[in-house]
Amino acid sequence: MVETDFNFDFVKKHIIFLITTLVTSNIVFSQNDIESSYDYVKAFETAFYSTPSTETRSASGKPGNKYWQNRADYIIDVELDTLSDIVMGKEIIKYTNNSPDEMDFLWLQMEQNLFKNDSRGNAIIPLNGSRNGSRGQILDGGFKISAVQIISGKGRDRSIIDAEYEVYDTRMKVNLPKPLNSNGGELSLKIDFSFLSPDYGSDRMGILRTDNGKVYTMAQWYPRMCVYDDLNAWNNLPYTGQGEFYLEYGDFNINITVPSDHIVVCSGELLNPLETYTLDQLDRWAKAEASDETVMIRTPEEINDPNSRPTGRVMTTWRFKMENTRDVAWASSSAFILDAARINLPSGNSSMAISAYPIESYGDNAWERSTEYTKASVEHYSERWFEYPYTTAINVAGNVRGMEYPAVSFCSYKSKGGRLWGVTDHEFGHNWFPMIVGSNERLYGWMDEGFNSFINDISTKEFNNGEYHRGKMNMHMAALQFVSDDIEPLITAPDNLIEKNMGIQYYKTAMILWLLRDNVIGAKRFDDAFKEYIHRWAFKHPEPNDFFRTMEDVSGEDLGWFWRSWVLNSWKLDQAITDVEYVDGDPTQGAYITIKNMKEIPMPVKLEITTASDKKIRKELPVEIWKKNVSWKFLVETTESFKKVVVDPDFEYPDVDAKNNYWYGSE
Repeated sequence: MVETDFNFDFVKKHIIFLITTLVTSNIVFSQNDIESSYDYVKAFETAFYSTPSTETRSASGKPGNKYWQNRADYIIDVELDTLSDIVMGKEIIKYTNNSPDEMDFLWLQMEQNLFKNDSRGNAIIPLNGSRNGSRGQILDGGFKISAVQIISGKGRDRSIIDAEYEVYDTRMKVNLPKPLNSNGGELSLKIDFSFLSPDYGSDRMGILRTDNGKVYTMAQWYPRMCVYDDLNAWNNLPYTGQGEFYLEYGDFNINITVPSDHIVVCSGELLNPLETYTLDQLDRWAKAEASDETVMIRTPEEINDPNSRPTGRVMTTWRFKMENTRDVAWASSSAFILDAARINLPSGNSSMAISAYPIESYGDNAWERSTEYTKASVEHYSERWFEYPYTTAINVAGNVRGMEYPAVSFCSYKSKGGRLWGVTDHEFGHNWFPMIVGSNERLYGWMDEGFNSFINDISTKEFNNGEYHRGKMNMHMAALQFVSDDIEPLITAPDNLIEKNMGIQYYKTAMILWLLRDNVIGAKRFDDAFKEYIHRWAFKHPEPNDFFRTMEDVSGEDLGWFWRSWVLNSWKLDQAITDVEYVDGDPTQGAYITIKNMKEIPMPVKLEITTASDKKIRKELPVEIWKKNVSWKFLVETTESFKKVVVDPDFEYPDVDAKNNYWYGSE
């Protein structure tokens, strides 16, 4: 998901103040006597990993030799009533228990129940409002369950019985008449459900009303299996709107029945194009499949043309299939403009970039470029990290500011230019985190939002020769937002973050990954390790230690101090110059420079020295200088005096007190 409260204007406003202060200052900072809060024993404490490796998770960061994961396959039939905005559905979930444990019951997520008036999520919305919930809309929301049945056995031994179940807020517990066997036991659940769609569904789904009809963006639209894993057994935390999702992988067959004037886009492959598109549109689809340029499938002029839809029936069923995915989402509208282009993949295979948007989103560097953006984003991530596994990549304009699902993104219909590129690239980047690398978003939001934001930085720099790239950020300014006293540690679960601090999952995580890449282990080793992490955990369920261990395993670095500093704690970084003295008082013999670590975080040190003749000397020191020292004194060989010494001259570190980064010599 995108759109956070990170305040770039705040940062920009303070850049001028900081630069003015530093440039005009002629103060010699001497801080040997200033107390430091740095504790090198704590920072470099041994035994970073509190849990040992197991048969399911290796100390190397790889899945263990007995790694297992359960599976959920879905067959879903739904119908959309556009008069009442009600979705009515039936699903069959085939659940496979690959764990070593017998199961006496099953847990399912019922996220639509967030929109019940008495839900936990509604109860915790503050008086000043929230992006979560239904934004004050009073509706009879939530799932209405009319039947839950258990299907077991095969052939003559097949049985169907009514299930004993209970719904607790956004979870359903299904009690089993007999335990489900371990190591491959199977059963199926049949659930009949319906729900009234909110207009604004916690910024993840909803209904946009346009001049030419409603745009439905449908997500969390069916009861879904909770994950049972080797770490927590059932992961059944309630859904309150802020924390996102953790889901099992499986195959989906989806049948969506809507009025025949609607166009439906959905995760996966459309199985019945002959029934859902006109002959002219099928011809345009064929052209799009062979084109690197955007091809119009349904033009703005055709929106209200009845000939742009197959005739002869009131309702049409759209049939889709998607394999090895953790979720599906869909959108439906009579108002859609539709265009598409081919996505070229490294293997030689191809996918399709598709955009669906109303006339309100067309023109002025807006959604007519959506397919171009989608194509570029997917091609970039496929080439750099892991090949895109889905047959389509669909961008939908609705009233959701930005939300990701496998192969489908919902983005604001108002976005245009750089903002549309940014939200499109971000949401499609989520296909790598967490759709391919299936981390637990409910607990570790930084592992999807932050990893994704990091790769977004790279893709934006490369897109169209940097068309929307904003340049390198002054990290001293970032410190004002990311390491203040009221910021929770990154490891904090999303539901436990103050809503205004949700941005740390995105921007602070991206920031520390850049620190690790550019200043600790180097670009090549970082990229090799990060890519290996994706490949090791593709379509699996990693936790933080799996990432930490993989990065260390592949890079060859012990990074416990880094994870402890930046992820597990809300520590601060402050490197200071405390003294400069010439050897025997003679600049021609060299100079001793003393630096001090004033706060809790150790990092490598970069300095720039300007001599009397304006010669620039760069000096770099490894993080190991802080392993047993609070301050460090070192010799710089030179034959002339210094005008200035600067710690972190390129503003690469989020240093909380940049004033003490400067030493000025006497004139």
